[in-house]
Amino acid sequence: MVGDHACAEGALAAGLDFYAGYPITPSTEVMEHLADRLPRVGSKFVQMEDEIASIAAIIGASAAGARSMTATSGPGFSLMMENIGLAAMMEVPVVIVDVMRASPSTGLPTSVGQADVLQVRWGSHGDYGIAAYAPCSPQECFDLTIAAFNTANRYRIPTFVMMDEIVGHMTERVVIPDEADLPRMGRPRPETAPGEAPFLPYGLTEGLVPPMAHAGEGYKVHMTGLTHDERGYPLLNAAAHEKLVRRLVDKVRLNADEILRYEEIMVDDADTVVVAFGCTARSARRAVALARADGIKAGLLRPVTLWPFPENRVRRLLQLGNVKKFVVPEINLGQICREVERLTALPVLRINRAGGAMITPEIIVEGIVG
Repeated sequence: MVGDHACAEGALAAGLDFYAGYPITPSTEVMEHLADRLPRVGSKFVQMEDEIASIAAIIGASAAGARSMTATSGPGFSLMMENIGLAAMMEVPVVIVDVMRASPSTGLPTSVGQADVLQVRWGSHGDYGIAAYAPCSPQECFDLTIAAFNTANRYRIPTFVMMDEIVGHMTERVVIPDEADLPRMGRPRPETAPGEAPFLPYGLTEGLVPPMAHAGEGYKVHMTGLTHDERGYPLLNAAAHEKLVRRLVDKVRLNADEILRYEEIMVDDADTVVVAFGCTARSARRAVALARADGIKAGLLRPVTLWPFPENRVRRLLQLGNVKKFVVPEINLGQICREVERLTALPVLRINRAGGAMITPEIIVEGIVG
């Protein structure tokens, strides 16, 4: 199965109710697959006039209770930024798939890039929390799309699947478990029926994630991008803003250990640790194997979640005292390497390409040896 189709099947397995999107290479196959599949399972597919309308539509659908998703690529992703902030502010869970291509602007539409990984974290204005997964195979396109829906619902946040063109267009075997074995997490919900007791749609809870009532269920629900109180009504002062924005950030920051995922290969005794994600991690795996064959103690740390970044794992590797340097290959001019550099005073070798082609294992081996 091709990666884009595996992502679409993962969304279906996660219970996708509503998809709205606009075609753009190299994500179009996600949309085409769902245009065929969603009506067959009784769910809704809408082709919108552009990417701004697409994300607005999935936010509205989610506010009404639908598990909703869109997919796009660089230029379309940029157009979605304002409404990503709106979803974060209103705490509406949505899943956005970005199949990264060589950028900026229209760049190389059909070629690989990995340069949207800071944009996904910081692209919309203001402070807020998100989660972003970076699959490195079609199997992970399936599995991590399900994980994205579960995280979006559990924490009421925009959640992203950051595929790159190579992974999106790669064909490999994908194992789809029985439906009963698929994890499907719902949203926190009100404990009382509409009208039984006062309901605060943004009330403070122990896990910092308030219960979500859906539009049309009978609860009094008010959603706005303005700073708001626990009822959802605008409250425009510094104290209310401090309380709200800190909670939006802390509900992800304090639950980061529950969200983040990473893969490790031979890092415990490694004196050189390669940090790589997406298709570049596939080259890095081969590079580590080649280095080990030559007696070089190399290892791989692959962030499966780019955000939250597995910074505590990097700190624990540093505490072991074996690591002498990090190597960070990525198909951009230096983005995730900044997360490593801020955690250590050890040398961090950047291996960067602007986009259009993979970084080969041999290039990474040169970085490990050099």
